Amino acid sequence: MTAVPKAPPLSKSERRRQEILQRATECFDRKGYANTTLDDIAKAVGIKREGIYYYFKNRPQILLQIIEPQSLALVDGITAIVEDAELGPREKFHAAIRNHLERFDRYCLEMTVSMRDGRFDGEPEVRDVMLQIWKKYEAMWARLITDGQASGDFRTIGDPKMLAFGILGMCNWLARWYDPRKSVTIEQLIDSYTELLSNGLFSA
Repeated sequence: MTAVPKAPPLSKSERRRQEILQRATECFDRKGYANTTLDDIAKAVGIKREGIYYYFKNRPQILLQIIEPQSLALVDGITAIVEDAELGPREKFHAAIRNHLERFDRYCLEMTVSMRDGRFDGEPEVRDVMLQIWKKYEAMWARLITDGQASGDFRTIGDPKMLAFGILGMCNWLARWYDPRKSVTIEQLIDSYTELLSNGLFSA
């Protein structure tokens, strides 16, 4: 078996940068982005406020570095699912739910900050970047539903874009209540949400 090469160790500067992002994520999760200052982040890291500027020019840049990677990963994930010719519409739907919800388990704080703090209207440099990403994500969900309706696998009960918004609203509400330390697991949520959205709440 060929040994997997180890990743090179992070430099001191990169370790500090990652620590700032981690502590900032925790502050944003606990206090909300709007109520968190650079002084709060610096205190959590154990450095002076001026030390933050060596790594980040401002608070919006820190926020973007936290939420953009996972949002891009959501787009990449659903794009691969929708374009997978070997999956049927029902399989794609389940995989798309998994792609979304699993990130709350693995990257809970980042996803919570991203989904809970809304559209960031007070931070145009963040809003403009994220708006483009979210539009792509929503469009891929609408395409998944459109394809399923066209094949007859999904009921035609509304506009695909409207249905996509409803599904994402349900999934994104995890940002308000989900705690990975509680008894319910993401796997249970994936199965429950897929069943609910696929077959409805009423028994036959």
